Amino acid sequence: MKKGQTIRLPSEWAEHERIILFDGVCRWCVKWVGFVIRHDPPGRFKFAPLQSGPAQQLLATLGLPAQNFETFLLVEQGRIYTKSTAALRVAKRLSGLVSLLYLCTLIPRPLRDALYDYVARRRYRWMGQTDTCPTLPPSTHRRFI
Repeated sequence: MKKGQTIRLPSEWAEHERIILFDGVCRWCVKWVGFVIRHDPPGRFKFAPLQSGPAQQLLATLGLPAQNFETFLLVEQGRIYTKSTAALRVAKRLSGLVSLLYLCTLIPRPLRDALYDYVARRRYRWMGQTDTCPTLPPSTHRRFI
């Protein structure tokens, strides 16, 4: 996927306004999804684990790795965002002071992404991983693709 590249999203993705694709076996990522759910009372965001069939197809369409995930993806109004830009765009839409993190977009992207990459490389070591995607409360099921 090239920066600024426009792609045609498969219909299951295009019908949603905002979708976060995350590593479903990364405990850090799963905790982060729970944080987003708690700070997104209107339910603006939908979620899909990168290990799911539809997400794997999207990764192939984008030319991104289907294993060894280096980033989560934000699909927002038909555009794809990755790394720090994706994280900050999510933060912008959350309730509370966390939305102020969007001001970090003033930091040049290469610096933000270097920090993002540092954390991403260590996330399994710091928080671990599971063999399967977690079981989530039934009240959140409607938010997952």
